[in-house]
Amino acid sequence: MHKTATEITKVPLPLPDKLFYKIGEVSKISGVESYVLRYWETEFPFLKPRKNKSGQRVYVKKDVELILQVKKLLYQERYTIEGVRKKFGDTTVKVSEPVVVHEKKAKESRNPADVLHFVKKRLQDILNQIS
Repeated sequence: MHKTATEITKVPLPLPDKLFYKIGEVSKISGVESYVLRYWETEFPFLKPRKNKSGQRVYVKKDVELILQVKKLLYQERYTIEGVRKKFGDTTVKVSEPVVVHEKKAKESRNPADVLHFVKKRLQDILNQIS
């Protein structure tokens, strides 16, 4: 079911005064489907809710406020995903195919220098993603 432009730009529900919010609650508050929130987590590194012991996403008020800002930028102000990243000052790029190519090359060559170079590159990529 597709939403109309007026449904997308509806005013979000007021933020209940709680310490933690589950993804379903955040979805209702923001008017954004849960699967979209999970997708945004993959696209925007600044959206990283913690997970509880059972693996459920646990959002804090700051996370919900960020989601509301992202929604406004994407749906009302018509920013692209890349534009939102730039707006929030995040220029990290996801690790993509070239790393897989290097991995294949490192495995095939069996040259310790190539393998070491690959491992260093992967570790640097991981550090860049978590910082």
